[in-house]
Amino acid sequence: MRPVKWCGLAMVVALTATACGGGSGERATGADGGPPGHGGFPVKVADCKGVQTTFTAPPRKIVTSNAAALEMLLRLGAGDRVVGTGFPPGKGTLPGELGKRAANVPVLGKAVIPKEKLLGSGADLYIDTFAAMGSMGGAGDAPTDEEFKAAGIRHLYLASTACAPMAKGPQRDLSGVEGDLTRLGAVTGTAPRARELVADMQAKVGAVRKAVGNVPEAQRPGYFFFDFDAGTKQPMAVCNRQVANAVITLAGARNVFADCDGDFKPVSWEDVVARNPDWIQLGIRDRGDAAANATAYDQAAAFLKTFPATKGLAAVRNGKFLRIGSEPTTIAGTRTADTVEEIAHTLYPARFKAAR
Repeated sequence: MRPVKWCGLAMVVALTATACGGGSGERATGADGGPPGHGGFPVKVADCKGVQTTFTAPPRKIVTSNAAALEMLLRLGAGDRVVGTGFPPGKGTLPGELGKRAANVPVLGKAVIPKEKLLGSGADLYIDTFAAMGSMGGAGDAPTDEEFKAAGIRHLYLASTACAPMAKGPQRDLSGVEGDLTRLGAVTGTAPRARELVADMQAKVGAVRKAVGNVPEAQRPGYFFFDFDAGTKQPMAVCNRQVANAVITLAGARNVFADCDGDFKPVSWEDVVARNPDWIQLGIRDRGDAAANATAYDQAAAFLKTFPATKGLAAVRNGKFLRIGSEPTTIAGTRTADTVEEIAHTLYPARFKAAR
């Protein structure tokens, strides 16, 4: 297991990929800049631009902007305080009991939460995934700081997503996700559980790093994340600020669009063919049913095998496909570590057999 990096600050409660990587990102400390006080409070949280918010007690009513923040709170054991969400997880996206609890959370917006609903939700905390993207992901009218304050709602950002596009460098590890979990644990009073989740992620990634971390860059297979549900007319590339870039890199692969700054970017099929990936992930969104998922994977593969621009690719001819869903790859959360494992075991089976 790799140790937690503290970005040069003694007793910092949370870390982020952007903060550790030289960019701006959220972190949490005690209100005086040192460790939190008795009981973990007060906790001071700085956003992507360094604006600070102090929490003197855990929030009682939370609204989440999307499924990523909701899943983190559920796994931390703070899900009973979530009074609403936007972009809810689809049926079957979250496993077992976690999915049942998520289904009980009121949906304030199937996509971006309307401004009036958010401000009138009665929440005392809004966890925002879209901070750096403007107007709540470009799809709605975001409340102003003054409006949030008037409604008694504090603002906390998922740094691994909201701060990532403005980072100075690519996401190459999961420290941003770990930092989000650690920070949410500090703010919600569930720090011990956060430490458990982070330790589990680090153990999984550490085992993968031990097996494949010494593979030279030139020998790493090219990897393309095919977002089938984003449409087939124009592919959507995963760029280097997206958490999936870290997942692919940690798994010992080479994201063929790692030179693309940002999180996602529309590209052309000619671009994909020119980069000639060795492996292609068939990224479909969970349909809520194993049979429906299998059908969607089959459809994605069939498209690549019959589409004139892609059917000649070696990866397509040789069936070098990975059937791994979009959510655990591109949505920040504990499952990103599971995806690192799955990709690495698929690409390097011999190395993991040798490690046994």
